[in-house]
Amino acid sequence: METTQTTQQIRLTPANVDALAGMCGQLDENIKLIEKRLEVEIRYRGELFDLSGDNAEHVMAAKTLLQNLYREALANPQVSPETVHLYLQESAIESLTRNKRSHSDQVVIKTRKAFIKPKGQNQQNYVTQIRKHDINFGIGPAGTGKTYLAVACAVEALEADRVERIMLVRPAVEAGEKLGFLPGDLSQKIDPYLRPLYDALYEMLGFELVDKLIEKNVIEIAPLAFMRGRTLNNAFIILDESQNTTREQMKMFLTRIGFGSTAVITGDRTQVDLPRGTSSGLAQAMHVLKDVKGISITTFGSSDVVRHPLVQRIVEAYDKFDEETEAEKKARNEARAAAAQAEQSSKES
Repeated sequence: METTQTTQQIRLTPANVDALAGMCGQLDENIKLIEKRLEVEIRYRGELFDLSGDNAEHVMAAKTLLQNLYREALANPQVSPETVHLYLQESAIESLTRNKRSHSDQVVIKTRKAFIKPKGQNQQNYVTQIRKHDINFGIGPAGTGKTYLAVACAVEALEADRVERIMLVRPAVEAGEKLGFLPGDLSQKIDPYLRPLYDALYEMLGFELVDKLIEKNVIEIAPLAFMRGRTLNNAFIILDESQNTTREQMKMFLTRIGFGSTAVITGDRTQVDLPRGTSSGLAQAMHVLKDVKGISITTFGSSDVVRHPLVQRIVEAYDKFDEETEAEKKARNEARAAAAQAEQSSKES
């Protein structure tokens, strides 16, 4: 049985040689990436593109993707494969078969050195919720942008004078290791764990300004334990890696929030590094606070991962493994319960 080929033709306008070259990439690497991921064939001459493939939705997805990437290239001719991947993540499976949202609908974060456009509906909703609520949770696997976007929102709020300072907080627990073996004072011990936050700040504000703001305590970076007894007003507070908080620590942190402050709590419930037998404060908070007004909870999944495509597949593989493990545990427990009931029945008879 022959498969029916779907074809589409588009002309990218306004014609711009640099934008076309940037969109296609060196040796057409961007075009080849799209062909591979969407299983389509793309041929072009100048600004005229012919697309074909066995799956009509994929062909339409590729058409919309090219239009979006060309719009990106008109603003910035250097379109990297990473940018193509981000657009694919956003829309190849979920969004590219629909019309792209208009630019006026898109959420954008503007900082001194960066112009950040959240990728995908979930990231855009996350930023929107942070702007609306005083306490926000961003929960999901690595690579979903939950911490990076929180830092971007903090920098935006600081530059717009909506807050007076930024506080970056992390529990001093990491992958089962203890801080004691590290050289230096507590500040030097905690610094390596805060490196992702530093990197985001440097990208958005520049090295010199970040260092100056840290010296003036406009940006404060601290272990979670240092929060006890404080009330934080007019601040933007980010608690990163919150899955490694205890129940008591999470409650303590949430009750530090003062007037004019915004808090974002990020974490991944599948990567808890607390000692065996210690419950995660994040897991409890999700249950206790799910119906509390004024608190937003954004949950990210593997489809929201904006790193290398393998990261998404790794997350999905672990999720599948965890589901199978839980199903096996449930089956064992049910079997034990049934056996115990049968034994009890036999004794009674």
